[in-house]
Amino acid sequence: MIADPPQPTETVVVRSAVLPPSPADAAFSIIRLDTATLRAGPRLDEALANIPGFSLFRRTSSLGANPTTQGVSLRGIAGSGASRALVILDGVPQNDPFGGWVIWTRLPTEDIGAASIVRGAGAGPYGAGALTGVVALRETTPDPGAWSLGATFGSLGLAKGAATADLPLGPGSLTIVAAGEHSDGWTPVVLGRGAADQRLTLDDRTVSARYQFDAGATTHALRGSVYEEDRSSGLAGAASRARGASFSLSSARAPTFDALGWRAQAWVLGSDLANTSVSVASGRQTTALSNNQYETPAIGYGANMAVRRVWPKGTLELGLDIRGAAGEDRETFRPLAGVLTKRRLTGGETLTGGVYGEATRQDGPLLLTAGARVDGWSTFDSHRLESVIATGASTLDLHPGARGGVLPSGRLGARLDVGGDEWLRAAAYTGFRAPTLNELFRPFRVGNNVTEANATLTPERLYGVEAGGGGAILGRGTWSVTMFYNRLENPVTNVTLGKGPFIDPVAGLIPAGGLLLQRRNLGTVNAFGLEAEAAVNVTRTVRFDAALSWTHARVATGAAAPRLNGLVPAETPDISANARLSWRLHPKLTLAAETRYQGERFDDDQNTRRLSAAATTDFRVEWRPKRNLTVFLAAANLADERVSTGETADGIFSYGPPLTVSAGFSIRGGGR
Repeated sequence: MIADPPQPTETVVVRSAVLPPSPADAAFSIIRLDTATLRAGPRLDEALANIPGFSLFRRTSSLGANPTTQGVSLRGIAGSGASRALVILDGVPQNDPFGGWVIWTRLPTEDIGAASIVRGAGAGPYGAGALTGVVALRETTPDPGAWSLGATFGSLGLAKGAATADLPLGPGSLTIVAAGEHSDGWTPVVLGRGAADQRLTLDDRTVSARYQFDAGATTHALRGSVYEEDRSSGLAGAASRARGASFSLSSARAPTFDALGWRAQAWVLGSDLANTSVSVASGRQTTALSNNQYETPAIGYGANMAVRRVWPKGTLELGLDIRGAAGEDRETFRPLAGVLTKRRLTGGETLTGGVYGEATRQDGPLLLTAGARVDGWSTFDSHRLESVIATGASTLDLHPGARGGVLPSGRLGARLDVGGDEWLRAAAYTGFRAPTLNELFRPFRVGNNVTEANATLTPERLYGVEAGGGGAILGRGTWSVTMFYNRLENPVTNVTLGKGPFIDPVAGLIPAGGLLLQRRNLGTVNAFGLEAEAAVNVTRTVRFDAALSWTHARVATGAAAPRLNGLVPAETPDISANARLSWRLHPKLTLAAETRYQGERFDDDQNTRRLSAAATTDFRVEWRPKRNLTVFLAAANLADERVSTGETADGIFSYGPPLTVSAGFSIRGGGR
C-alpha cells in the first residue's frame, strides 16, 4: 500500500514584537537563563534564584510568601518589599501598580521562554524602577499547532497543572496558557508554636492569551491575562487575596542597514489586594483581628516607543516612555473588644516619564556605549481619611500636596575582546526609583508591629561602577567575574521609632512586644562586592555550574539615626552562592543536584534579630521515554534544613518549607 503524498501546508513565520537585543548589552553584567533552566524550577522566582544576588524581600519563595514581601532586588544591596529591580515581560512592567511587589504566580514558567538578569542600574531603555537591575522576561516563541500539558503532585498537598496551546489563526498565532496550583503548605513556627500558628496555604490560577502576527517586516502582538491568588498567612485569621488583569499592545520592526527599526507599546494593569492582619496573644494560643484591608483597587498604565538606527560599526536608539499608577487602600482597623472600630481610605496617583538616547560604536575588538535619560516624577491627588465606623465622625483628614521633580540618569560601558574567547569590560551608571503608592500612603501591621506610611518620601538614587572579565575554560566552558561598587542614596527604609506598650497619636496603641516603625528616606547604603560564574562540561554527559555573589553593604545615616550607622540593611545577606551538577546518565535519563547557600541576614534595621546562614540541596531526576514526554521526580530541601525566614520581637522564629517531594510529567505535541 502506498500512502497518499502529504498535502502542502502554509508556513506561518512569527517573530517577537520587540526590538532585538542591543549591542550595548555586551558591556554590562547580564545573565541569561534559557527555557530548560526556567522550567526546571517549580516556580519562576525559584528558577531565577539560580542567579546569586537575586532575592525576594524575605527568604520564603512565592510558595509561602505574603504578596507584599515578594518584591525583588538584585546584588544584595538592600532588600525591599516594593522591589528595587524592575520586572518586565516583553517590555511590559510586571510590578504591582500599588505596591511594586510581583505576583509571581501570575507568571507560570510555561509562558516564559527566556530571562535576562541585568545587574546594575538600568538607565537608558529600561527607565524608572530599574534601580538595582532588571529582570527581563521573554514570552515563548509562537509555534503554530503546538500544545503542551503538565501536572505535578507532591507532599504538602501540592497539586499543579498547566496547559498551553498555539492555535494558527489568520495571519498569525493565538497562544493560550492556563495554570493553577494548590498547596496545603506548612506551619512556619516550630519552637514556641501555639494554637494560633497555622499553615501557609496557597491557591492560584492564571490564564493568558496572546495573538501575534506579522504584517510585512513589522510584528504586532496583543496580550491579555487574568489571575487570582489566595493565601493563608500562617496565623489564625490572617490571609491574603490578590486579583488582577492586564492588557498590552505591542508592535516592533527590527532595524536593518537600510531601514530604521522601531517599537511602540501601550499597556494597562489592574490589581486588587485584600489582606487581613492579626495580633498574637502571649503564649500564641489566640489571635485577634487588628486590620482588614478589604480592597486595594489600583491601576497602572503606560506607553513607550523607540527608534533604532544601525550602521556597520554602531547603533543609535532614541526613545521615550511614561508610566502612571492610581490606587486606593480601603481598610478597617483599631480593634476594640474584638471589633474593628475605624475605617481608612488612603491613596493617590504617581506619574513618571522620560526621554533617552543610547549609542554604541564597535571599533574592531572594542565596543563603546553611552546613554542618557531625563525623567520627571510626580505624586498628586493624595489623601488619607480616617473615621469612626459607628458614627462616621472624621478622625483624620490629610491631603498631602502634589510633589515632583526632574532627575537625570545615564550609563557608560566598554568591552574589549582581548584575544581568543577572553574579554574585559567596565561600566558606570545611575538610576532611580520613585516610591510606590503603598510606601507613600498606606500604614500596615504585621503581628504586633505597626509601620507608618510617609507621604514626604522622595525617589531613591543609585550610583555605581563595575569592572569585570571572562572567557573560556579549556574549550569546555565559560567563566566571568565582576567587581562593583554601588551607592544607594535616600533608600526607603522601615525605621524603628519605639517599642510597645505605648500610644502614638497617629498609629494608636502599640502593644507590649510590638514595634512602631515608619518608612523614611534614610542616609545612604554603600555596597561593594564581587560576582562570579562558571559553567563547565566536565565530560560529554556531565555539566557543572557554579555562581557566587558577595556584597558588603552598610548603612550610613549620619546624625539622622546614629544607632543605624555601620549596620547591615535589613533582609540583606552578605553572600549567596549556588552549585549545580547534572549528569546525563542515559540519552533518556538525567540526574541533577543543586545546592544553594545564603549568608546570615537581619530581620530588622537595628540588626538585633539575626537570621542564621542556611544551605539547602535539591535533587531532580528526569526521564524522557519518548521525545515529547518528560517524567520527573524531585526533592527540595533534601536534608530537611530549618531555614529561618523571620523573627518576632519576642524571639519566635519562622521557617521556610521542610523537605518536599514531588513528581510529575509534561507532554508536548504538534508544532515544529
